Amino acid sequence: MVGAAVVCAVAMSMSACSSESGVVTESQDQTPGVSSPLTTTPDSTPDSTSETTPAAALEWTECDDEITEGYDQLECATLEVPLDYDDPSGDTISVAMVRYPAQDDREGAVLFNPGGPGGSGFDYVAQGGEVISQSLGLEHFDIIGFDPRGVDRSGGIRCVDDATQDRYLYVDTSPDTPEEEALLDEADAAFTTGCQDTYGDSLQHYSTVATARDMDAIRVALGDDQISFLGISYGTYLGGVYATLFPERVRAMVLDSAFSPDGDSVEEQWSTQLVGFENAFNAWAEWCQTTPNCAFNAPDVGARWDALSDQLDATPVAAPDGRLGNQAVLETATTSALYSETEWPVLASALARGETGDVTGLFALADAYNGRNPDGTFTTLFQSFTVIQCASGIEQEAPSDPEALAADLRAQAPRFGADIAADDLTGDAEDCQDLIGTNADTFEPAYDGDGPVVVIGGTNDPATPIRWAEELTVQMGPNAELVRYEGEGHGQLLASTCVTDIQGALLANLELPDPDTTCEADPAVEQPDWWTDIPVPDGVSEVQSLPGTAAALGISESLGYSELRTTSLSATDAADAYEQALADAGFESAGDQDLPIPDSTNRLYLAPGFEALLVITLGPDAIASDDLASAQNEVPADTTVVVLVYIPQ
Repeated sequence: MVGAAVVCAVAMSMSACSSESGVVTESQDQTPGVSSPLTTTPDSTPDSTSETTPAAALEWTECDDEITEGYDQLECATLEVPLDYDDPSGDTISVAMVRYPAQDDREGAVLFNPGGPGGSGFDYVAQGGEVISQSLGLEHFDIIGFDPRGVDRSGGIRCVDDATQDRYLYVDTSPDTPEEEALLDEADAAFTTGCQDTYGDSLQHYSTVATARDMDAIRVALGDDQISFLGISYGTYLGGVYATLFPERVRAMVLDSAFSPDGDSVEEQWSTQLVGFENAFNAWAEWCQTTPNCAFNAPDVGARWDALSDQLDATPVAAPDGRLGNQAVLETATTSALYSETEWPVLASALARGETGDVTGLFALADAYNGRNPDGTFTTLFQSFTVIQCASGIEQEAPSDPEALAADLRAQAPRFGADIAADDLTGDAEDCQDLIGTNADTFEPAYDGDGPVVVIGGTNDPATPIRWAEELTVQMGPNAELVRYEGEGHGQLLASTCVTDIQGALLANLELPDPDTTCEADPAVEQPDWWTDIPVPDGVSEVQSLPGTAAALGISESLGYSELRTTSLSATDAADAYEQALADAGFESAGDQDLPIPDSTNRLYLAPGFEALLVITLGPDAIASDDLASAQNEVPADTTVVVLVYIPQ
């Protein structure tokens, strides 16, 4: 999302802006494969006429969070809510919020959740609130991100410390030795024991229902009669639960990449995401196989991937920090990249380097998926993910014939289901019982309010199939319309001009799309005629293939036409060199733009026809920043990257 904010905000006043964002690292859903989500009993459900207890008005102040640095318009606040809504005078949780304030006469607020469960809405809005506001035409609304209870700043769940999580993060899920089997068993036991010792039975209060009630407490504290909501992935389920509990409080909802956990058969519970990611892998492999400049290009890309997987399983490779890159790292990195088509070339580059013994690119993708920061610390993503699922009754049931189902899964998903055995299909009920002391029922959305709802479903979405979007649309009642997206990837906010326009029309103006609306993927932007007139200053290299840098900036082929070069000049000197050369070539300077990344510049020029050309320079300190982690694996030390981007009007 940082990339989308960087590139789109600069050009927003000149052109429509749409990009595939890196939300994947913030909002992944149930991990494909055999997972064991954990559970709690939700607090008692309020009836639809209940009124949330009035809360103190929010005090919005200047933010002091590291992630908000460079975003001066943001404001932050916290709200105390009951841990247990049945005991409002008991323990509380402090819910952390950030808002990009309304830029015109305020009409209300749009609350945002990026999914997970366990994704940080605070992070997403801190980095992308301005882009969301401008892209969707929401200048009259506060854009509010919050960390749900149990996530990061809002009492983030930490049953084990960072060192323990790191120890078990990439255990071999297909153990070949007693030692590997023992380590896998230790990983499961360590988390459950840590949760029991740290939280006792309080984890039962971290359910989706409880978070929905927190959302209504936010509404009350804002002083608004109704709220609007934008949810992605699991966030769509959270929105459905809120709308069902508080139907009169819904102004409008966008539910993007719908998740519906309550309608699947036992077989579908186990197969849906396995097959989804298997299909996404095949689409990526076909793209790489037919794209000559794909770094992992081969006559059979799948076979090449299989060979690397076998190689890393037999002989893991040490990364510079000493961690061993094994088959599990490879599989997690691949899964991470399949959430967004923007990451496809990044995956190809990481795999090609992995064959040479350089596994840093694979670790970068895998760590982002798991919420591991470059310094070895973790967000609470995967710990809160497990607890919230159990607390919400989101579980996989044990099949009646596990041998037959295991064989079927291996046949349907020969890569992502390759290691599944019958004894892996025991279900989650016992694990959830051990974790929080009880099992919860899944809450089924059933909205009957008047507020309009748009549900987005992707026909090629690996994580949330179109079937779930169809089911959630029915659950959301007669004022809900389904929009089908026919491109690749998961989460279409800012990834499709068609989808973004529909989302903006609903949230800004309460306009529903026509029934049976379908959105196609945005086409790639072609090179403009004047591109060949762009001069190359002395000391700047030929065009380089740096997919990790482009992805970190949110640059995709559908956003704009771009090229990346390198130089030994400093970021400022490189920018000055381009400024002089472009002036001599007849390009008009439109001034410097703020870029919330250290050691960088971002300058806008007007090409012939008043089309926008961005010249971004990223010095060594910029490349070393957390914002550009995926660039660190492909840019040599002491090197500045020059990024040229044309964004059509």
